[in-house]
Amino acid sequence: MTACAIEPSAGHEDEAAPAGCTLTADGAYAARLASAGDSWFPERWTLDGPEPYAVPLPRNQPEEPGTEVQPMGDGRVLIHRLVAGRHAFSLLYPTGPGTGELPLGVVECPHDTALLRLLPPAPGGERAYALSVGPRSTTVWLVAGGAFGPERLAELPGRCSGGVWLDRAGRLLALDRETGGRTKAVVVDLEGGGEMSPLLQISADSDDRLLLADHDSGLLLIRSDAPSPGQDRLGWGVLGSTLPVRFPECLRLPDCTVTPFAIQPGQMLTPESCAVALRVDGPRGSWVGVWRPAERRVHHLPAPEGWLAGAGTWTPDGVLRLPYATEAVPCGVAQVSPPAAVAPPEPGATHPHPHPHPHPHPVPGPGRRPDARAADATAATGHPPEPAPHTPAPHTPGHAPEPAQPAHTPYPPHPPQPAPPADPASPPTPSAPRPVPLQQAPLGRLVTN
Repeated sequence: MTACAIEPSAGHEDEAAPAGCTLTADGAYAARLASAGDSWFPERWTLDGPEPYAVPLPRNQPEEPGTEVQPMGDGRVLIHRLVAGRHAFSLLYPTGPGTGELPLGVVECPHDTALLRLLPPAPGGERAYALSVGPRSTTVWLVAGGAFGPERLAELPGRCSGGVWLDRAGRLLALDRETGGRTKAVVVDLEGGGEMSPLLQISADSDDRLLLADHDSGLLLIRSDAPSPGQDRLGWGVLGSTLPVRFPECLRLPDCTVTPFAIQPGQMLTPESCAVALRVDGPRGSWVGVWRPAERRVHHLPAPEGWLAGAGTWTPDGVLRLPYATEAVPCGVAQVSPPAAVAPPEPGATHPHPHPHPHPHPVPGPGRRPDARAADATAATGHPPEPAPHTPAPHTPGHAPEPAQPAHTPYPPHPPQPAPPADPASPPTPSAPRPVPLQQAPLGRLVTN
């Protein structure tokens, strides 16, 4: 399983640029717009064989640069075009020397100012969804995989962005909903009439967005300004855990934008050992970062030449696969093995400090009924101990005491070289970010059968 990263959305200027291509949830296929001189055409990549290869899917005329493409689980490519003010969807597939096209229908947005974009590929690859954002409401559309063309599934109050799948069935979709001047992550049950429930609320005055979710470990990657009002921070939590959301200082890089794009799968109940791939955009380019919650440091790695920035997938054994395209290799996948993870604490080991929250309440994950929110939820185990705080801080309702993070040296804001030298001019910088309990993040009311 490959966690699906969000695409940048209108209205949030801090997001990184979109990925160079889109991968299916299982990483078997990818699709992108490729260029031939001044024209653009869809291209499908097959990544699950012994050697990756690309199949061009041009039509009778070039595509517009803003055209969206998305791979389906059967190898076809969904294309989204804007034609005469209407959003047209088709499936492309190779037919010998040419390209076949199956029209799926069109969507007409009711407002001239409405935006429509594809959501990240759904698990299974049989269906595809789109989000239409109007001035005061957002509509979720099923645009591929339905019986009668595009189908309106849910209309939600407020302006929504993001898009993270929370289950393997493609039923529970997390969105970042802006209403009343604040953005909070919510979950939409696409098979339950579009019922919307709160998902993440760290504090009443914070903007809380969900970036990635891993189905195996329950690891969540979050962007919020709760610990630093007015300034977004990257944090992590665990679906179903009583531990607070953490905002590691090592994920703050000066003059850089850090965007997680893939989580290592297969780490059952050990979210702190999951490797997270980061896209780092600095003034001089982009490179790859690898971070694990247990280590509290970022490994900076040079990106392969021609990397389709922001695209990649993990194997369960911890190899990062990055698609790239150069003149010499038009379809390639670089295999990156980051430094090995630090061994997590032994199961059942004594925690040197008491739990940071005096009244922990488990938070249910997907699969829990809304009337069983805390009674039968299972908390994730194996979290590393937190170091003692620098100075004691009085506990305030809804916030845990401040644990100290180990000092780190910020990485310079330019792409790393294969063996970057240490920078003696950058002294270690201690920090003490304030964690926010997941008790205040109601990751509940996830309606499933």
